[in-house]
Amino acid sequence: MAMKKATITQQVHAAIAQANPADRPLVTVQAVAGPSVWLMSMLGLIGQAFLTYYFITVTEQAVVVHRASRMSNRPQEIAFAIPRAQAVGLVSQINNNTIWSNFHMQLPNQQGPTRMNVHRIWRDERDQLLSLLAGQPAPTA
Repeated sequence: MAMKKATITQQVHAAIAQANPADRPLVTVQAVAGPSVWLMSMLGLIGQAFLTYYFITVTEQAVVVHRASRMSNRPQEIAFAIPRAQAVGLVSQINNNTIWSNFHMQLPNQQGPTRMNVHRIWRDERDQLLSLLAGQPAPTA
């Protein structure tokens, strides 16, 4: 099971390279979609059924959302791929908290925005992702 952020990021970037070798990832965030992570944890296995784990990556060409395996914490299939030009403005209701921050993201074919919970170890990457989705230029490497 990948536990280190660098290992997780490397696995996601490898999955993106396999899907589109011409694309270059800019930032990756691990997010848990669903209601409050705290509340769902208190409900045990029943609460976990309401959560979906994702890796959200902004690349030069798109915003790629992979499903994440609950057991191995590895990227699985691509759930959504949104062209960068269409991704601006998909994020709303940004809430910063001590451990679990969240934002709402409008995903394709979804009725309303999906709440994405992000742990504090991903805060810097989340801030980069949010600035890129707000239409700010990509950082140069």
